[in-house]
Amino acid sequence: MKRVLGCLAAALLTVGAYAQFGPASDVPAYHPAAPSAAMPPLMHGTQLSGEYFTHGYQVTSYKMAASVERVLWQEPCYCRCDRGMGHKSLHSCFEVTHGAACSTCMKEAAYTYQETKKGRSPAQIRDAIERGEWELVDLDTIKM
Repeated sequence: MKRVLGCLAAALLTVGAYAQFGPASDVPAYHPAAPSAAMPPLMHGTQLSGEYFTHGYQVTSYKMAASVERVLWQEPCYCRCDRGMGHKSLHSCFEVTHGAACSTCMKEAAYTYQETKKGRSPAQIRDAIERGEWELVDLDTIKM
């Protein structure tokens, strides 16, 4: 009986440990609608200097993020920072230096900016991000 209970416990722990990687968690955290209250501020101005901002595309991605921050609020971030850092959406990445250290965040922000300028809705952009279209962004060529 002890052996059966031990095997059952081991099986349940294994299933529980691997469940986080299954299809139920395939889309990272995001807000489904525009913010109804003030959002946390994004880094800006003189904050965009120092060791995290040695490349022009790092500063440009933060400026792009600032110009579409209400849309960023509604987008997931596929670097999975929601799991390891508790981020709530792509917006969270640009509240701190994380966005400048992560090519995924910068590419998604640039993609969001570009698609917003084309007139796409946050939901349309989110669908495209989920399909991986942000991966085609070349950070060396992004411009506002």
